[in-house]
Amino acid sequence: MPTTALRDKLFSRYYYSRPQFVNGTAHFFSLMSLRIPIDSRILEIGAGPSNPTSEYLSGIGRVIGLDISEEVTRNRFVAEAHTYNGTLFPLPDGSIDACVSDYVLEHVADPLTHFKEVARVLRPGGVFCFRTVNLWHYIFMVSRLTPLWVHKMVALSSASGRTEAYPTHYKANSLARLRWLQRIAGLDAVELNSVEAEPSYASAVTFFPMMAYERLVNSTSRLARFRAGITGCFARPANIQRAASSTPTLALN
Repeated sequence: MPTTALRDKLFSRYYYSRPQFVNGTAHFFSLMSLRIPIDSRILEIGAGPSNPTSEYLSGIGRVIGLDISEEVTRNRFVAEAHTYNGTLFPLPDGSIDACVSDYVLEHVADPLTHFKEVARVLRPGGVFCFRTVNLWHYIFMVSRLTPLWVHKMVALSSASGRTEAYPTHYKANSLARLRWLQRIAGLDAVELNSVEAEPSYASAVTFFPMMAYERLVNSTSRLARFRAGITGCFARPANIQRAASSTPTLALN
């Protein structure tokens, strides 16, 4: 049996065919559906070209795409598109009902400014839904050591629509770091989850060891910090205009 066909058969048998199975994307979409009200004005940070997340959000509200790349202008699911310098959002204070970030935080070089910008553009009571990778998962420990040209090659061969790969910094990629950024930016924590779904990076050869790891880290909450992904929702306080701290203390990863 060809390697690809064997891999597909393994995933179908041990994951996709099981009634209780929910993949990582479905988990994140469910979170957004729960937390973002219908007809919201939604800022998708790092929207890029047309993609499933933009399409899903367009069914909830009016999507504003924001990206450092001109690719965002080719995203047919956004009502308006903006490029920016990767630091300050070109949007007025309190003009957004919901911000969404899907696998973007790992690329942010200055996450404290990023989170403060999210808090600034959100209206009181507005939410920030995000999905990102976990620094303490073995895949991303390896990724940190992988040259950028390898990431570019993967991006070109993927079906994501991306034609570029961007440097990764992993400065907002642990539960502790995210909680620290949330507090310093003056946001409230609504939920923060560690997620390990199917071992999507597995090949037919590595499938069973990676599945064993998935089963292990999902067996107890004590191993939650080692799961592959992090999803969450933070919110701008609805009734209190909370000032961001001017004297942040160092957070451990």
